Amino acid sequence: MRQPGAAEGRACWVDEPPRGLIFPILGGVTKVARNVVTVLLSVRLGLGVAVAVTVFAAGCSPGSPSGHLGQRSATARSALAIGTTLRHWGSFFGDTNGNVDTLASPASVTLPGTVAQIGTSNSTEYALLTNGSLYAWGLGTQGELGDGHLDSSVDVPVRVRFPTGVKIASIPADAMPYDTGLAVDTHGHVWGWGNNGGGELCLGNRKLYATPVQLPLSDVTAVAGASTHGLYDSAGTVYACGQNIDGDLGDGSWRNSARPVRVAKLRGRHVVKLVAAFANSGALLADGKYYDWGFNRAGQLGDGRAGRASDIPVRVHLPDAVAAVAQGGSIWNNGQTLVKLANGSLWSWGNDRAGQLGDGSRGMSPAPARFSAPAGVTYRSLATGSATSYGISTTGKVYAWGVSHEGQLGDGGLSAALTPVQIAVGAALVSSTANNVLIK
Repeated sequence: MRQPGAAEGRACWVDEPPRGLIFPILGGVTKVARNVVTVLLSVRLGLGVAVAVTVFAAGCSPGSPSGHLGQRSATARSALAIGTTLRHWGSFFGDTNGNVDTLASPASVTLPGTVAQIGTSNSTEYALLTNGSLYAWGLGTQGELGDGHLDSSVDVPVRVRFPTGVKIASIPADAMPYDTGLAVDTHGHVWGWGNNGGGELCLGNRKLYATPVQLPLSDVTAVAGASTHGLYDSAGTVYACGQNIDGDLGDGSWRNSARPVRVAKLRGRHVVKLVAAFANSGALLADGKYYDWGFNRAGQLGDGRAGRASDIPVRVHLPDAVAAVAQGGSIWNNGQTLVKLANGSLWSWGNDRAGQLGDGSRGMSPAPARFSAPAGVTYRSLATGSATSYGISTTGKVYAWGVSHEGQLGDGGLSAALTPVQIAVGAALVSSTANNVLIK
């Protein structure tokens, strides 16, 4: 069932003003009028009732009211054939100036083919098909659907419009920038579209793009982004672009840059994954070493010291090599990182005011602290959003813990959980950016 979200518009523990942060301009974009073909997309909710669903993804909103915005509703440009069914819940926020249409339980969305990868931003969800095509649904008035229009499609996935011949090889699963999408094609070129409010697309401007544009980087092997900054591994060198709110570009300065700047201390290092959150960034190396940089008010850097940000990467010391990492946080102070080590142990650090670190307590942890899956459960993958975390077990069960005022847990309620709650079964992939989560 869809619930209206009793705490819609609630800020996520803003402990200090955003110190000059220039948020992208929200709303105010006129929809494009056109004739479209009406298509009802039947989906299944948790109890198996067929309905036409309206889905948004959301992050912790900075105190703005929620509500409906103009959208295609049950319209689509073309009918979708039955293919892969994904499940999602929570709510979207961004260009609507608030959280929109909370889904407190998993609802389904169908893609017209076999899904290879999934991804999320604060406002939109993405599915990459095995044929190299990319689909998006959610909010769209900042161009984040990438289909050339400036309105939303919350019922039906629409195809992101790349130039003819471009096939997509990967999308970032951990996070994408605010109202902005990213993808890497089969030739190693990176593409971006959407708001670009901080210059995170590295194009030297802060223009909105309604369809994908090729970014000035080649041989790209890893991509991530959040808020108004982006990270790119290009030919073995990690670059960053966008706003440098708390040193999150990692170049040793606090200067914003709409052009690529080189992240310090990582030159010549083999990076296998990049992660990002509101004002944080991270890099996992092939040898299992992990580095954080950026905001640190609640120990987000994991170096044992809270309060002092870092504009260069800081190594997080752990008892074994890192095998998997997820970073979350969508506004001041609520950032956190979760890792799984090569020996199978689970560790987390950062803000823990909603229990998102998974250790059964609240507060903060400036140094890595061990947490555990439920008895008899082994997590094979992790994800974390604004202040909610997720694990998929080796048997495909999905667990969630942390805040749920926008339905982020997916258990049908709006109350936080300090211990993992089983939400779904039969999952292999999970992505969460802000207050939304998507599983396959």
